[in-house]
Amino acid sequence: MKKAERVAEFLHTLETDSGNVSGEDFEGVCLRGYLTCFNGGLYYEAHDVLEQLWLRQGRLHSDYAFHKGLIQLAGGFVHLRLQFLHPDHPKHGRRLAPARRLLLLSEANLSRYPDDHLGLDVEVAKALARRTAQSIGEGDGVRNPWSPDVRPMVG
Repeated sequence: MKKAERVAEFLHTLETDSGNVSGEDFEGVCLRGYLTCFNGGLYYEAHDVLEQLWLRQGRLHSDYAFHKGLIQLAGGFVHLRLQFLHPDHPKHGRRLAPARRLLLLSEANLSRYPDDHLGLDVEVAKALARRTAQSIGEGDGVRNPWSPDVRPMVG
């Protein structure tokens, strides 16, 4: 099954009572799907769900940077989770710097929007990105702050 089909199947489970997941409703369902996945520790899936909306809306949409920032936030946590689970893996073991970069980009993109945007507490998401990027550190002092015992939450 292709990624778009998997995402569509997941979004179908989140449909409104009207059964309509197109147009304006699609954005709400995608955002709800993102939050469900992210808060459940499914960062890759959160990224995929919101990416469907982001690609559909395009660069000229007023929420382009907002959705991009949330996608980057999830992407940062994908890197952290993989590095935590496989610290000695040749690829996954080197994911802390890319995670930090994505988290800083996320904060920058989300900073363009008010603290409450589309029902999301943007300040919470920005603070999570900033705090986690700072916790990773730079240079020789890098460490992975992610743990399966404490899931970050947005919403």
